[in-house]
Amino acid sequence: MDIATSPAPDPSLPAWSAAEFEAQLRNKGRAYHIHHPFNVRMNGGGCTPEELRCWVANRFYYQVCIPRKDAAILANMPDRAHRRLWVERILDHDGYGDHQGAAAGGIEAWTRLGEAVGIGRDELWSLRRVVPGVRFACDAYVSFAARAPWQEAVCSSLTEMFAPQIHKDRLATWPQHYPWIEAEGLQYFRSRIPLAGRDVEHGLRVTLEHFTTRAQQERALDILQFKLDILWSMLDAIEKACHAA
Repeated sequence: MDIATSPAPDPSLPAWSAAEFEAQLRNKGRAYHIHHPFNVRMNGGGCTPEELRCWVANRFYYQVCIPRKDAAILANMPDRAHRRLWVERILDHDGYGDHQGAAAGGIEAWTRLGEAVGIGRDELWSLRRVVPGVRFACDAYVSFAARAPWQEAVCSSLTEMFAPQIHKDRLATWPQHYPWIEAEGLQYFRSRIPLAGRDVEHGLRVTLEHFTTRAQQERALDILQFKLDILWSMLDAIEKACHAA
């Protein structure tokens, strides 16, 4: 999986202003996987318990790859001020302090979601339910983060701009459609809403400051589309796995 490059922009075209560039980035939300048919069906109550377990188990691989991706970006960051901000993302997922309660981190919160839908901790962590398409997409993202200039890797994280709504949708619809899932299991979605806003503020600032020519801005849009394609292709693979089960 690689970045599809748009045709080179006319060199005579001026760069977008910061506000125009941000609007272009946010407009990419039209391709966010919130619109994927499987996600629409899931939030509409159309998934069976086994389909939910399939989604949770496969999406867990993405969760465990997130701190690896962020560590790769961190390793390429020469600036201490940026590293101080970025390292918080790793701790958000791996946990910090006494690793209890809210400090346990996002991976632990997702593990509790797995338990709430009927997947044992050992089974979830074994990753044996992860299908090849999901593994390939996540590994491609980690590889990109390690190889790309750190500003480009930061730009790819801006799918977080669209994440709060997908979490809010799950919190609004799952208790109604899937009352058998204990409310405690949905804590991951609750926790990510404020954290996503914090992460976007930093990532957007880096992107707006680094991509300043029209060609660079077009490149940033291609990078964001690459990340959107990863998330979409993951759901394609999960949907196929659910149908085959």
